[in-house]
Amino acid sequence: MYTTLLSTIEQVLNANPSVTDGLNEVCQKIQQTLPAYHWVGFYFHHNTKKELHLKAYAGKPTTHTVIPFGKGICGQVALSNQNFIVDDVREQDNYIACSLDVKSEIVVPLFMDGLNIGQIDIDSNTAHAFSKADEVFLVRVNTLVAAFLKRNNSTF
Repeated sequence: MYTTLLSTIEQVLNANPSVTDGLNEVCQKIQQTLPAYHWVGFYFHHNTKKELHLKAYAGKPTTHTVIPFGKGICGQVALSNQNFIVDDVREQDNYIACSLDVKSEIVVPLFMDGLNIGQIDIDSNTAHAFSKADEVFLVRVNTLVAAFLKRNNSTF
């Protein structure tokens, strides 16, 4: 399933859509294909502030369009540069609740030329929804997205 989805994502990005359209389509493909992925979004670092800004997503709208570094799971990943899987969000002291339905989350940083420029954030309404296979898949998605952004001279 992941291999086919990665191939689809690569085809979408190689069709050279606008950056916003490409990112939104990647989010939609992932969210529509993987049943446990209820919300999929890309946050990017602000150029001058230590904040993440939501640029594309699929799922229910969120009010969390700007997240300070260090706040919530996404904000922690912005500082740590490490993948973060949360099996049960209720057990996290620094969790930002986007929806009462969310039970687990995975965040994987997006690197371009060795720099963390953003991240992909996935929420699931199922506890313990994510595995090492999901983590590997999302790292590969981010590799494709980074190459796409580089081709389009975009870092947000």
